[in-house]
Amino acid sequence: MIEIDGSEGEGGGQIVRSSLALAAVAGVPVRLINIRGGRKKPGLLRQHLAGVNAIARISNAGVEGANLGSQVLTITPGKLCGGGYAFEVGSAGSAILVAQTILPALLHADRESTVTIGGGTHAAWAPPFDFFAKCYLPLLAKMNGNVNVSIESHGFYPAGGGRIVMQVQPTSALRGLSLMDRQGELDPLVQALVARIPESVGKRECEVIRRKTAWNDDAFEVHPITKSGGPGNVVMIECGFDNVTELVIGFGKLGVKAEHVARSVLREARVYLASGVPVGPYLADQLLLPMGLAANSGHASEFRTTSLSKHSLTHIEVLRRFLEIDVAVSEGDDGSVTLRVGSLS
Repeated sequence: MIEIDGSEGEGGGQIVRSSLALAAVAGVPVRLINIRGGRKKPGLLRQHLAGVNAIARISNAGVEGANLGSQVLTITPGKLCGGGYAFEVGSAGSAILVAQTILPALLHADRESTVTIGGGTHAAWAPPFDFFAKCYLPLLAKMNGNVNVSIESHGFYPAGGGRIVMQVQPTSALRGLSLMDRQGELDPLVQALVARIPESVGKRECEVIRRKTAWNDDAFEVHPITKSGGPGNVVMIECGFDNVTELVIGFGKLGVKAEHVARSVLREARVYLASGVPVGPYLADQLLLPMGLAANSGHASEFRTTSLSKHSLTHIEVLRRFLEIDVAVSEGDDGSVTLRVGSLS
């Protein structure tokens, strides 16, 4: 049995999610202690518990400590079974993080799966649906991970009420991926989502970015959301290249002007574009697990990013506990970071 201390490194939910996914795929029991020990409110929250229960069903696992607030959890996975599943977070907790928790297991299951997950789809502390669908899954497809996802209802914080449907085809093994440079010219797209608030908010956000970039008018879209659990506003700048897409997201808040949200998103997008790297810091963290699984099957991967967050460094240590892989990190003269994941054998 592998024991993971959830207070190490960034001390948050990523340790829980990655440990659950890796335990299920490897068929190895894991005991998590000091769960989310680096947070002000430690222990399992609703979205973490939803991930635990989902992994337990998919892997026919025995579980101890699966309770709200629990700081100790033991899971003993069995056979991975695909099929039809439905899971509910029960709050505005992220449905996307639950999807990412169970996705590695479903890719290694005995048959295809269709999974419905209810919860939050757009919140500041988790990858939104659009990032999952446009940035992460297309790269996973290049690694031989065939996944389709659709959104039936948007779930903004704090109401939640979103719903996504994910279809997963199992794979014999994930292939490696190389993302060292951007290919092709920038193809920008700015989208503002508005749910139960005036459409003019989204138009103002788009107008600020249009004036400051001089991008073509057809690069801007305002989307009134008709199905959502509550009001919400998101503005996104999609930086599309031939081989990778980065998505920078800003969330509207009460008392914060639309123009301020738009300017903040544009500043972050400009930082990414000026860096010259293909992989942003959030995508870097999310690519680590599938790249680790690919390396464990003998398929190396590499990418270049701006820097590795504490989140990513913690993630690497968790991967090393479960997989026979080598992770090498080097810094370039331009300040970028190159990460290579290969097999130890």
